[in-house]
Order: sequence, then C-alpha cells, then structure tokens
Amino acid sequence: MNKKVILMILDGWGIATNKEVSAIDKANTPFVDGLYTQYKHSKLEASGLAVGLPEGQMGNSEVGHMNIGAGRVVYQDLVKINKAIEEKSIKENPVWSEAMSYAKENNKKVHFIGLVSDGGVHSHIDHLKGLMTLAHEEGVKDLFVHGFTDGRDTDPNGGKDYLKDVEEHAAKTGAKIASIIGRYYAMDRDNRWERVKLAYDAMVHGEGKQTESVLDAIQESYDEGVTDEFIKPIINTENGEAIAKIEEGDVVISFNFRTDRGREITQALTQKAFHEQNMHPLDLHYITMTKYDDTFKGVKVLFEKDNLVNTLGEVLAKNNKKQIRIAETEKYPHVTFFFSGGRETEFEGEKRLMCPSPKVATYDLQPEMSAGDIRDKIIPELKAGDADFVCLNFANPDMVGHTGVFEAAVKACETVDQCAKAVVDVAKENGYATIIIADHGNSDYMVNEDGSPNTAHTTNLVPCILVDDEFKGTIKDGKLGDLAPTILKIMDVEVPKEMTGDILID
Repeated sequence: MNKKVILMILDGWGIATNKEVSAIDKANTPFVDGLYTQYKHSKLEASGLAVGLPEGQMGNSEVGHMNIGAGRVVYQDLVKINKAIEEKSIKENPVWSEAMSYAKENNKKVHFIGLVSDGGVHSHIDHLKGLMTLAHEEGVKDLFVHGFTDGRDTDPNGGKDYLKDVEEHAAKTGAKIASIIGRYYAMDRDNRWERVKLAYDAMVHGEGKQTESVLDAIQESYDEGVTDEFIKPIINTENGEAIAKIEEGDVVISFNFRTDRGREITQALTQKAFHEQNMHPLDLHYITMTKYDDTFKGVKVLFEKDNLVNTLGEVLAKNNKKQIRIAETEKYPHVTFFFSGGRETEFEGEKRLMCPSPKVATYDLQPEMSAGDIRDKIIPELKAGDADFVCLNFANPDMVGHTGVFEAAVKACETVDQCAKAVVDVAKENGYATIIIADHGNSDYMVNEDGSPNTAHTTNLVPCILVDDEFKGTIKDGKLGDLAPTILKIMDVEVPKEMTGDILID
C-alpha cells in the first residue's frame, strides 16, 4: 500500500463490557456502528503493561498518545518511579540527596504537594508515602503534606479514605497534613488563575477553612454536596494557627509525575508574579518528579524524560512527508507534545491546528465541545490533499465522560459520530485511509455498580477500524504501540528499528 493516512482518535471511546452503563452504546451512532460491518477492525489494549503502566492500571491520554506516536511500549514515569521508591534507589539521586541535606543543615521544612489518590494518572499515593518514609529515614524533621483531592480519576468521595491512609502513614514518619484542596483549583491547566490562587493562598498564607481534623472537614464538605474535585481549601490548625505554610527557603516536592496539571501551581510558587491575584513567587528549593516545563528556572527534576527517537512524526519528516496535528485545546498537547515523544517544536513539514475548547465550568454544559470546529478546519485541508498524514483527536467522549453526566456523554458521542462521518467521507473522496481508534476508555463505563456516576477512565479494550475501500487483508488485535509501524506500512515508509511495535495488517 502507498496511501495517505488519517489517524482519528476518539478520545475515551472504549469497548464496553456492560452496554447498559455505556454512553457510547446508548448513543445513536449510526456512522461508527456501520463501520464495524463494512470495514476490517480489531481491538487494542490501551492500559496496564501494554502501554508501560503497572498491571491493571487504566490508560490515559498522555500515555496513550505517547505510545501511539512512539510505535513501541513507552515505560511510563509511574512504573519508573515505583521502582525507584520500592528499591530506595532514589536515595542515590543527587537532586533528592541535596534537598534532604539542605533541609537538615538549614532546619527547613519539607512540603510534599500533589494529588492524593491511587488514580495513577497524575500521581500515586504510594509515591507520597514512600517519599515521606525516605525523608524520615534521612533524618528530616519537619515534613508536611499539602494534598489535592482527586474525584476525577477516582471515586468522587474517595478522598477522605486516601487522606486517612496518608494521616496514618504520616504518624509513623513525623509528617503532618497541612492543607487540603480539590484538584479543580490546585491542578488547573486552563489559565484560570483565580482557581490557582485558592491553592496558592492555602499553602502560602494558610487561608481556608480552619480545622483541627482534616478528615472531619472533608466529611463536612461531602455532607454539603461538594465532592473531592471541588473541595475548597481546608487548613489544618493548632491553637488557631496553620500548622505549616510554605515559606521562603523551604523545600517543596511536587510529587505529581504528569506534567500538564502541575505547571500552573509551580509557576505561581516559583516563576512569576500574578499581581492581579496577589500571587508572588517565593525563593524555594523546589523539586518536581518530572520536567513540567523546559522554561522553568531554578526547578530541579527527580526523573528526567527518556529521549524517544524515531517517533512517527520524526520518521515522516525524514521521509519528506507533510503532516497535520489537530485537536481542541484540551487535547492539543496530546496530539503535539506527547504524540511527538515529548517534543515541543514542530517537525519539518508539520502543521498544527488548534480549535479553542469552550469556556464552560464543566463540559456537560456543552457536550459538543469544539468537535464541529475541528471538522470544519480539517475538511479543507483534506480537499487540498497536501498532508500525507493527519493525527486528529475528538476530545468529547473523554472530557464529557469525566463529568459523570450520562445524558451529556451520550450527546458527546453522537456529536463525534456525526463529525467523524463528515471527515471520513471527505477523506475517502481524497484518497486517504482512515484508522479510527481510541487512546483509552471513559464513556464506555459511566455508572458504578452502586448506581453512582463513574468519572474515571476504564481499562477496556479500544477499537481499531481501518476505513479503506481498497484494503482486503486482515487486521489483528494489538496495542497502541502497534499503530505507528502499521501507519508507516500503509504509507509505504520503512519502519525504523526503534519502533518495536507489531504491524497489525497483512
């Protein structure tokens, strides 16, 4: 074969094991349904060891796009960090040992900030517990946790149990929980600085609801109908004073390993002043698990990225192929930075198209998101026919799935079905083969067994449909890391040795 290819990623469109709780199966999606009867298709693994995550761990967009673009299994930070903490090899890491020595010699507090859950998407509670233990073993006295509650990658009311776990572990290490806030504020990635300010003020100024029992305060939040993601700042106090604030010269360890939602709070604490919000950077000994941003100054990194060479984008550029990456704001980093193996800049011949995501509080309020804009932007490009490869992402089934609102997720899937049809029809007219996949599941499992909404990703398999009238072969089951070599085969481009994924077509 020697064809141009569109890789269409329906973000969060997994294959349901129980159709009754799947917004995808309840949605009216005649186009995608029809593809299964018309075209060759298979199933792909998008979670666990197949994408370099721990066994049974659900996949996510960052991991998914990284594996897809790399054409191999990319061992994720979670697996790497698990190993370093379990084996205590982190003690040999100079960034860690310098910070511990500095804290001891200067009697400085060590603050651990990050998402407290076992979601494994942005962080893992076991990393926090492991780091507390290691710091205690190093003889550091003043250890404090500023926890962000999850409720998005985990149960919306699970935060109290996670914090209880941390509190019990902290007691063994002399650490204490200093503050709590929902990830909606502390982990914004949309430049909503008024949200970030709540987290900054809680950690730096001790502003929030004062309590001598963090767990009771979380329960009060639940009783008021406020779930983990949206918990307002809670400050642990003794005698009416916050037990710990982040102050000049302190050590701060941001233990989220995923980069996108750790950037803004790090920026506010260390990089620049936001006068409107009265946030000013502090002189901190600041450490992040992974490199959140190449431009950050004075931020030390515990685990540097592996350098991925010969990703799909790079191979296409070397072969003088033109490529387009298109998504709306929410998934733009995924089709660019992550798909390119952690590279910020475009390759030669790469064009990037971003459609702004709607500015709404939560996407159930606008489940169509910007899918129509993506459709309208890519169709003229396909008609022009200059691009040899297109990576396109429809965010709806994932982003609306995260809200847990079933009817909205149904609408999201119906929107994507209509937009996908419009794009594929034009693709066929202009000589493109389209591979339709998902990077992980979400809208395929919307209701938990107890009837509560499920807002997290799933470990379900994802579809792989090759929409090409000329293709008469077979397509086998595989994993996300098999897509890039398969795409190169369809495009008649040589597969580099670094791409260890399988070719799925014969």
